[in-house]
Amino acid sequence: MDSLSQMTLGAAIGVAVMGKRVGVGRSALAGAFFGTLPDLDVLIDYGDPVSNMTFHRGFSHAMFYLSVLSPVFAWLLCRLSGQQAHWRRAMLAIWLVLVTHVLLDNMTVYGTQLAQPFSDYPFAIGSIFIIDPLYTLPLLLGLVAALLRPQYQGLKSNRWGLYLSTLYLGWSLVAQWQITQTADRWLAEQGVTVEQRLVTPTAFNTLLWRVLVITPEGYSEGFISLLDRDPPVFTEHDRGMKLYQTWQQHGPVARLAWFSKGYFKMSEQQGLLRITDLRMGQEPGYIFSFAVAEQGPDQAWQPLAQPRQISERLPLKPALQWLWRRALGQSLPTLPHWMADNHFGCQAADRGVISAPCP
Repeated sequence: MDSLSQMTLGAAIGVAVMGKRVGVGRSALAGAFFGTLPDLDVLIDYGDPVSNMTFHRGFSHAMFYLSVLSPVFAWLLCRLSGQQAHWRRAMLAIWLVLVTHVLLDNMTVYGTQLAQPFSDYPFAIGSIFIIDPLYTLPLLLGLVAALLRPQYQGLKSNRWGLYLSTLYLGWSLVAQWQITQTADRWLAEQGVTVEQRLVTPTAFNTLLWRVLVITPEGYSEGFISLLDRDPPVFTEHDRGMKLYQTWQQHGPVARLAWFSKGYFKMSEQQGLLRITDLRMGQEPGYIFSFAVAEQGPDQAWQPLAQPRQISERLPLKPALQWLWRRALGQSLPTLPHWMADNHFGCQAADRGVISAPCP
């Protein structure tokens, strides 16, 4: 999840466990720090963009390491603050903050290697978007109430923030299950051969969901809202598997294919050979797309010294307009077609920002 959500969750847990004993302010500050701590692995440079992406949420998100370190962190915190009498309670609070950080990240689609050192599998449920105001807002309001009124009523509000945010996570699992049933039923009725299928929410909500289907011919993308009345529409795309067969032993390609669990595509664009993680983004804009080779004057492909990230972001305003209307159940064409139909432009990628590629 985003840093604000993790910081707020950590602070709320710190207040819930330690607020009565060491004060709401101190508890919130310590909880916010430890709620942020696992994500500081982004400061580590593993040598190239693909490694930086795929090693993120690695050892710093391993439940084993965090459990072992929690008593050490608690001892240090109590020693520095002169609160040695509360060491056990501090250990419980820190452990809960760190573990809930990992479990919350696991609810997103990115991939969290929480079982290290026993397994480096990137676990991901994918039932909540990385930023969701309906998750964060109850936590934030409850925490603010506790800081403003650090007595019983404020602490009660903080607990209610934790209850409501957790309930929202439960709702996201129910919504994901409902959309999955709808998607599977429709795909079966259409006779689609499904090799893999992924169901994840679109940005900032749990009403509109993106369904990504890997097929023998390529991949299909469709969107289903809980408010839809019409059957879903899926669009077919080439996955570039002939390119993958040629480059599958190349280190960055193999690494990203593993990390994405097979939800990737390869393509040739503007003299660059790219591999793209299909899980995060939507056609035609993806956050994690990497150039791994370039075409020389003799038209032969040469591996780059290191991969180069080429993020492709859709224009925010029209994308949000489409998202809002589609989430409310309106039947709309795909985003590129809708943007072109509404005169938002029809241009190729420019500095990583895509404006309605020509249908």
